Amino acid sequence: MKNLFYLGCTIAVVISFCSFQKKPAFDLKASVTRGKEIYQAQCLTCHQESGEGLEDVYPPLAKSDYLMADKKRSIVQIIKGATGAMKVNGKEYNMEMTAFDLSDQEVSDVLNYVRNSWSNKGNAVTPEEVKAARR
Repeated sequence: MKNLFYLGCTIAVVISFCSFQKKPAFDLKASVTRGKEIYQAQCLTCHQESGEGLEDVYPPLAKSDYLMADKKRSIVQIIKGATGAMKVNGKEYNMEMTAFDLSDQEVSDVLNYVRNSWSNKGNAVTPEEVKAARR
């Protein structure tokens, strides 16, 4: 009976330990891969395949100082769209960007793609950051 008690306690400790383990680290590479598909479906028409934009119309995302300067601003612009003048790589653009109806994960993925493509190198945007920006 005593051995059964110890066995039960051991099982309870193992179950407790397993339930409190850290969740896996954010997989930036997988997010970038998913984000490329979203970019091709939603962003490519204006910002072009290589992220170079359209001269005097749509700003570049490739090597973009504006994109990389403010992660939260980028999140909000995808969620809510953008209007008004913006200076990108020293040049002013003044076209409207429509909002996109994307999930938190999709916003995270597409931003991770553009922030880590075409010579851009950015920290991960997580779905939790997107959720917080929606508030």
